[in-house]
Amino acid sequence: MKKFRYHNISKYRKLRYLSNNFNKNPYIVFLPGFMSDIEGKKPNSFRSFANKSKLGFLAIEYSGHGKSSGKFIKGNISLWTEDAKKLIKKIVKRNKFLIIGSSMGAWIALNQFKYFKNQIVGMLGIGSAPEFLDRLMWKKFPKKIKDKIIKKGIAIINHGDKTKYQYPISHQLIKDGRKNKVFSKKILKKIQISMFHGKKDEVVPVSFSRKVLSIFKKANKKLVIIKNGDHSLSDAKSLKKMKNELTRIVKNIS
Repeated sequence: MKKFRYHNISKYRKLRYLSNNFNKNPYIVFLPGFMSDIEGKKPNSFRSFANKSKLGFLAIEYSGHGKSSGKFIKGNISLWTEDAKKLIKKIVKRNKFLIIGSSMGAWIALNQFKYFKNQIVGMLGIGSAPEFLDRLMWKKFPKKIKDKIIKKGIAIINHGDKTKYQYPISHQLIKDGRKNKVFSKKILKKIQISMFHGKKDEVVPVSFSRKVLSIFKKANKKLVIIKNGDHSLSDAKSLKKMKNELTRIVKNIS
């Protein structure tokens, strides 16, 4: 049974997270995507994997996401990176960990290398979307939307058929994203980096996963393209492939 917990950042701020009772190397740390929570199939599946493997587990819900406190429109990559950093320090402590980033979570995961370079022993990306705010949103917004965001500070962006998804995009979010560029960085750790990307992903191009791999100059790199996969990759077959990959990575680092 899932048991969500809360970490108090301050008197008025708390972050929700999901963990287990295993305090054993390496931990599995899951970072969800933009406007996502930790109640979906992926965090549940990876927690189950960690339990069966008797490994520590942590899934994080950023400020303004799910049932963590804070307003989404006040958040940004810098804040959500800091949220992840604080919870990793609290739960994982000095243990080694393998970090999983889903969509925007891969961006937040890459930022964690600044703080936990010696603790991260592997990374698995799912539809990785670093720098998506500028590359996939701002640069493709029509002038009318850009003007509205600059003038009013925010605009609601519809995405998908019949406005399936609605994203409140603020000017401060876009500007902060530009301060968190990662594709120009070089990470020299000799670890396993595995990227999973759906061939039918209509949100983030496969090229983004390739760009993530290019950051790691000395890593053992792998790109897995799921033939019929979408952006989420939450179907049973995709999750099974990812858990098999986790088994392989854990085996090679333990």
